[in-house]
Amino acid sequence: MEHGNGELDALIREEKRLTAVESQTEAWAEGLSAGIEPEIIAEAALATAFAELLRSSGEDAAIALLDRMRDKVIAGEFEPARTHH
Repeated sequence: MEHGNGELDALIREEKRLTAVESQTEAWAEGLSAGIEPEIIAEAALATAFAELLRSSGEDAAIALLDRMRDKVIAGEFEPARTHH
């Protein structure tokens, strides 16, 4: 089965995203194991991420990411899955 260039790029991007999520999940678990509160881990992760994004891509990219993440929070995308009875 052949994939178009855009499709292949999307697959590669998704694989990278999944690898990043796995790395972040491991780091989160290590922080919790060390007795660090979730709020502290989250703030450190966000501060590091935005500092790196600002350095590599600039203020507009960082603000765009903040806007996307805010929209996702408002939409409930980060809420735990709910089961319906």
